[in-house]
Amino acid sequence: MIQTLPITKAREELTTLVENAKSKLDEYIITVNGSPAAVIISAVEYESWKETNEILADQKLMDAIKKGEEDVKAGRLYDWNDVKKELDSYLLHDVSDKTYGSSKKRAKSDKKKISGRD
Repeated sequence: MIQTLPITKAREELTTLVENAKSKLDEYIITVNGSPAAVIISAVEYESWKETNEILADQKLMDAIKKGEEDVKAGRLYDWNDVKKELDSYLLHDVSDKTYGSSKKRAKSDKKKISGRD
């Protein structure tokens, strides 16, 4: 719930406001001389807001999201079970190959294969 409070009232109730922002996800607009000056929100909400802004600012990522949405609307998608089967088949094949040695080396090799770098 969003509440607007003058700074004098916010100062008196700061501990409660912070606790409510943290536990109830309440939001507070703090005013100075009747004009909005600051906001109190939970740290979780703030981090989410920052992440959303970073995504929105990344044009390549936004283009990829838009393309993905277009693909979904056009029916160009893959069934997760089919993808999982193909992935499992690929990984099982590589795991059984004795030339890889340790799992760390195998993981590095798998990363290179998936990214196209051999």
